[in-house]
Order: sequence, then structure tokens, then C-alpha cells
Amino acid sequence: MSLKVGYLGPKGTFTKIAVNEIFPESEKIPYDTIPASIDAVMNGEVEYTVVPLENAIEGSVNITIDYLIHEQNLPIVGEIVVPIRQHLMVHPSNKDNWEKITVVLSHSHAIAQCHKYLHTKLPHVEIQYVKSTGAAAEYVHEHPEECVAAIGNELAAKEYGLEIVQRDVHDYDNNHTRFVILHKEPVELSTDHRYYGGDRTTLMVTLPSDYAGALHQVLSAFAWRKLNLSKIESRPMKTGLGNYFFLIDVEMKMDDVLIPGAVAEIEALGCSVRILGSYPYYQVGKEFSKIEK
Repeated sequence: MSLKVGYLGPKGTFTKIAVNEIFPESEKIPYDTIPASIDAVMNGEVEYTVVPLENAIEGSVNITIDYLIHEQNLPIVGEIVVPIRQHLMVHPSNKDNWEKITVVLSHSHAIAQCHKYLHTKLPHVEIQYVKSTGAAAEYVHEHPEECVAAIGNELAAKEYGLEIVQRDVHDYDNNHTRFVILHKEPVELSTDHRYYGGDRTTLMVTLPSDYAGALHQVLSAFAWRKLNLSKIESRPMKTGLGNYFFLIDVEMKMDDVLIPGAVAEIEALGCSVRILGSYPYYQVGKEFSKIEK
């Protein structure tokens, strides 16, 4: 029986690219939304699921974070970083008159990533948001009679038989998206993959409401142990204004001394700590040398 991996679909999304690279032999099952993708793991429909977590330009994908924190307690078992290249694509029947398009469809993040291009090159075109770049390409494929275009990746153009009429319409070349791999249990994924770049541990820290300087002391617990933090982000607890939790990425695998020591010190301050995962990360397109690892 082949491994079943869910992802934010339909086919042709950047999430599908991430799945193709890390689970090439798997049965890939698309879902319409991020919550549906996550629920599929909890319901046993798939063994793993892959969903977007953060984009370098647009920031965190809040629905992924909030659903993992407030709805489904699934561990993060891996991360895939995918370079983002956005292209303008049309149905082949509109290839020769693509400059007359009246509508451009894509995910809101993709539209934002191409703001300068759309503003300067297609200022009079109507923008319509859909649930994913793959869904935009699917719509263009299914409506050849409409003079519309989609913004998406090369896989989407291939999957839906579209013509790329303008390549690399994104505003920034150094754009990447982080995708997380979720599983019911904290399993260990392979570190032999050519794109394996290292390990990180993600924690959720909730501060006591009446403790002045608590965040400073939390960060100090990592600092004096020389634990490198690659990210710290606050998110609302959804219990009232001014109530937040913090997501912290530590650039190392969970060990027996340093991270547990930091957690114990933070909990001694009256904070609550939840380990969201300790996992390998893979960066598509970058083969790390053994020295870098």
C-alpha cells in the first residue's frame, strides 16, 4: 500500500511542489482548504499532510497557525522551503490576445507578491481572489471562452495545459514559502534527503498576565545557553485584547540538556510551554554540503 499524503490543492499549487519533492512515490490527495488538509490526518484519511506556514514576503499563514493551536493538536514533523516563482498564464486559445485579458485570478498572497507587475503592466485588469494558485489555473482551464489569466507556478501551467505568456511576474526574486509536514505522532523523517538542511524546534510560549519583563526573561533563557532563535512571533490567544502567545523557532534538534533546560527555566517563570515539533527542514533547490550540515 502506497503512502498517502494530503496537501492544499488542487493539483498545481506550490504545496503540491513541496509534496512532490519530499514524498515523490506517495499517493497525493488534494484538499480544498488548510483545515480540511489538517483534519484528513486526524481522521486517518492520510498519513501525512503538507500545508503552508509562512511566506517570506507576506508573512505567516495565520489559518495554519491558529488551526494547529486552537483546533487540532498535531505535531510538526518536517518543514519544506520552496522558492516561489509566479507566472502569468492563459488558456491556449487566448495565447495570441493575452494582452486583452480582463481578469486575473489567484490566491491573495500570490496577487500581493505580484503587486508591482499588476499595477504597472495590467492596471485596468480586475483582480479576483481564489483559494489557491492551482484553483486559479483550474478555472482558466475550464473557461476557455473567457479572456482571463491566472497567476501561478510552472507546475500549474503543465497540469492544466495553460500557456505561460509572462514569466517571473513576482516583485521579489528571493521569495520562499515554508510548508510544514504534519503527522499524528512525532515521527522522525529522513535526514538523508539531498535537500536536508538541518533541524529546528518550534515552541509555543504563553506568558503570565501579571509578570513584568517575562518576555525578556524568556528570551534570556535561550540567550545564555547560546541557542539561536530564527523566529519569534506573537499571535492572539482569542481570549481578549492584549492576550498573546509566542511562537519561537530554535535552530537545533530537541536535545537532552539545552532545550529542556530552557523550557524548565521558562516554566519556572510561570509561563506555559508547548513543543509544537522538533523536525528536519528541507530547502528545495539547495543541496547542502556535509560541511554546511
